[in-house]
This record gives sequence, structure tokens and C-alpha cells, in this order.
Amino acid sequence: MFDPNSAGPETDDGEQATLDLLTRGTLEIEGRLVDASNATLYCTITTSRPDPRVAKDVKNPRDTKSPKNTKSPKNPNNTRTQQATVACVYKPIAGERPLWDFPAGTLAGREVAAYVISRAAGWDVVPPTVMRDGPFGPGMCQLWIDHDTGVDLIALSRRTDHAGLRDMAVFDAVVNNADRKIGHLLPVPDGHLYGCDHGVCFAEDYKLRTVLWQWRGKSLPRRSVEALRRLNAELAEGPLVAELSGLLTASEIDATKVRVETLLEHRVYPFPPADWPAVPWPPI
Repeated sequence: MFDPNSAGPETDDGEQATLDLLTRGTLEIEGRLVDASNATLYCTITTSRPDPRVAKDVKNPRDTKSPKNTKSPKNPNNTRTQQATVACVYKPIAGERPLWDFPAGTLAGREVAAYVISRAAGWDVVPPTVMRDGPFGPGMCQLWIDHDTGVDLIALSRRTDHAGLRDMAVFDAVVNNADRKIGHLLPVPDGHLYGCDHGVCFAEDYKLRTVLWQWRGKSLPRRSVEALRRLNAELAEGPLVAELSGLLTASEIDATKVRVETLLEHRVYPFPPADWPAVPWPPI
């Protein structure tokens, strides 16, 4: 995560700074998450930036005799730098295992598209995620989330009174998430809930497979309807479609629009599919 002195990813400026760093920072591979079905590498990005504790202004920057003028050509603002390390997950396309129901080499793009949808709707359930080149070729790069290990994830997944979990369930319906496991829930100490592993989303056929069926058939809360309206407007008028077009096919984007419109029309949580396993295996 970012240094506490700077804006975090929960602010607009902080999120953009995170995206810029994930896109352009040099990835240093620290290890591999061996439980993942696809190549999933734990990386760090280290950057130097101005130390906000050091004053920048001087009275006469042209007076080289002034003892207060301590600037140098390499540091024209008279600032020191401090190191900031960001942890992230890098999933190269080359490390994706072939799937019978998703085109080869498309999982990384689907992960980025899931972030784009989450951001556009205002759910913020997906950590900042970008497509970029890396040590093993192009792939997705996502901010690492240090989740609250004190939270019982099984108990969390069964709650009916958690607003963030309800947002997650609606988000999954929009992106047609075929793999919402309990272990993909990432609660953080401040109470916010993130989710990860969205590579098998955005299929055209109904493939929702999740552990979050406790609201099936129940009315959507107002906040979900408002988020869906925002998303629907973005998909109809904003630049969102252009952004998604580099990540998904035109038919997959159209299917996403239909899912949003259907949710807005009926305003209820979806029911499990009749011809598709309703819960991923293993569920954790």
C-alpha cells in the first residue's frame, strides 16, 4: 500500500496514482501464489517521491551565495525523496491455463474489465487493476490487498446485513462471475470489502456461480439500483464502452448491457441457473 502520508486508493487522486504506478512501475517478482490455477506472481514496485516533511521554498533561488539556497540541478525543488513500496499481483497471459468455455488468452482482460465496471458503478469492490507488460509478457497487474485476517470469511459470506457483500452480489450478477469463492472475499480493517480473481467473468451465457445466494429473488436495495443506473448511463453514453472494447468482445459488452437492463427492470437479485452449478467447487 501507499505511504500513510499520501492519498490512498480510496480517493480519486490516490486511485489514479495507484493506476499510474501499477502501469509504469518496474515489477520485482518476489514469489508465486502456488494455490492459484493460473500463474499468479506476487510482486513489488518501489518508487521514490518527494518527502512532504521537507520545505520546498527558498527566498532567493538565484542567489547562489545565500546559505538558504541548497538546491541542486538534480533536485530543483530542494526536496528529499522517500521510498514507497507497493505490493501487487501480476498474472501474465502466457501463464493462463486453457479453458473450454473462455477463449484462450482473455482472462487478464476480463480481470481489468471487472475493475472498470466496479469503478464506473461506484462499487469499488475490485482493487485497482491495469493491463501492462511485465517480466513474462503482457498481463494484468492488480494492487495487493492486505485483508483483515481476523475476519471469519465463512461467517462473512453467510451474512445478510453486510452492505458491501450485497454490493458484491449485484456486481457479480452484472459481470456474470462464474467463480465467486469465499476465499475471493477480501475484507480490510476499515470495513470495506474487496474481491479478487475475476478472470472467468463476462461470458455471454448465464454462468453465475457464487457463494452469495442469500438474497436470491429479493428486492435490490436503493443503493444497488442507483449504482446500476449510473452504470447503465455510462454504458449508453459515456466512454466506458470504448474502454471495455479493448478488453472484451462487442457481444460480451452487449450481454453486459442486457444484464444491467434486466436487473433494473426487475429490481431483484437473480436466481441460480438451472443448467449450471450454482456454487463453485471448492467453495472456499
